[in-house]
Amino acid sequence: MTDFARLLQADGPNPEHAAALQLYGRFVGDWDAEITAHGPGGTKHVAPGEIHFGWVLEGRAVQDVWIIPRAADGAAFPIAGNWYGTTLRVYDPAISAWRISWFDPARCVFRQQIGRPRGKDIVQEGTTEAGELTRWSFTGISQDSFHWLGEAKSAAARDWRLMVEVKARRRRP
Repeated sequence: MTDFARLLQADGPNPEHAAALQLYGRFVGDWDAEITAHGPGGTKHVAPGEIHFGWVLEGRAVQDVWIIPRAADGAAFPIAGNWYGTTLRVYDPAISAWRISWFDPARCVFRQQIGRPRGKDIVQEGTTEAGELTRWSFTGISQDSFHWLGEAKSAAARDWRLMVEVKARRRRP
């Protein structure tokens, strides 16, 4: 392992905010996913994907990598496009919430959001460069599965549009 990888990765949550860090820390591990992209007029496209979560930065953050479709499948995914990106999720005790940054360099998609628990779910909210509102939610969370929803709406719109949903299952060794 290079020094970079060794210094980036952590074995677990930092003790200073260990309880709060478990909001996303419970996802640490490898996941298989079924991704559904929702297009105009009710069109849908489904593809397999994978997600990997890990502790980073002395256990003060959770980082993940989302690959859609799976690297081996590689074909263009209609509507949502192919994803090969990473999220850095950092707990900020000053606001009792998470600062979230998503980077997908191949598609030049970059998002900033604030994430908080909402009941049993996790809801992340932000705004795109064009002013469109984004809401990404983890729902139906269990030890071995979760359902992720990617929604958007213009500031003037009344209703959210479901763009992408992900049904994830934890991989077993």
